[in-house]
Amino acid sequence: MDRLQAMSMLIKVVELGSFSAASKILNVPLPTLSRKISELENQLGIRLLHRTTRKLSLTDSGYDYIKACKRILEQVEEAESKAKGEYSEPRGDLVITAPVMFGRLYVLPIVIEFLSLYSNINVQLLLSDRNINLFEDEVDMAIRIGKLPDSTMVATQVGRMRTVTCASQLFLSNHCKIESPYDLTQLSCISLSTVMTTPYWSYNLPDSGLPAHVDILPRLTVNDSDSAVNAAIKGVGITQQLHYQVKEAIDKGDLNIILAEFESDETPIHLLHKTRKYLPQKMKSFLEFTSPKLKERLRELSC
Repeated sequence: MDRLQAMSMLIKVVELGSFSAASKILNVPLPTLSRKISELENQLGIRLLHRTTRKLSLTDSGYDYIKACKRILEQVEEAESKAKGEYSEPRGDLVITAPVMFGRLYVLPIVIEFLSLYSNINVQLLLSDRNINLFEDEVDMAIRIGKLPDSTMVATQVGRMRTVTCASQLFLSNHCKIESPYDLTQLSCISLSTVMTTPYWSYNLPDSGLPAHVDILPRLTVNDSDSAVNAAIKGVGITQQLHYQVKEAIDKGDLNIILAEFESDETPIHLLHKTRKYLPQKMKSFLEFTSPKLKERLRELSC
């Protein structure tokens, strides 16, 4: 058990790139963590890590060893899951993450329906606009909105989402007609300041088919979509949001979509999980249950 624990610690240190970060995540004192890795190296008779004040990296032997560690720990996890019956029937705890508003509007209703059908599964739904790391935070599955970086994750696309530019009728009535994305540089805009946003708004130019990045000077900057939408409804300025974030306001007539013909390519939405040789029934059941329902909901949104 101590050897498996040391393997887990080594993997976390390498994933996070430092002993101090791994110490915080694992809730293990830094001296204890450092001692465990040193003991592991002494037992093996090899150096696993290059340690400098600035950088931590694997040796060639360490690279081979950590691949084997991951394989061994995955096999142990699979053996434990099999012993608990998680491969023979849907049961156990399932940790899922999704963006806050999308999770509340689209994922939570599906989770509630899923729980009513699977009495032996418990779900922890983590809503966050930060991309929670599935390995570091021990999350089983994630809903991701946006292009995915290259990774070992298994991704199932469940739909696509428009990015729309909106303003209230009051604001539009008090300003000249907006005919081009470049008109926005002279108008009050409401910007989002989050880890997922950029300092410009993206569009496609229909004549050339080329993308255009329009730098805006925001009159108001907020860090959540709800605040941006509410400010736009009050006439503060123009905002650019994912369609689901403003759908209710549009349906009520509180906001109007502008520059629709210049909209950028739709954003993909995926359901992610870690690569595994065998997928536990709890995850397989959730994937098979959720994917078609999310696809249907997102198709309805695009109509």
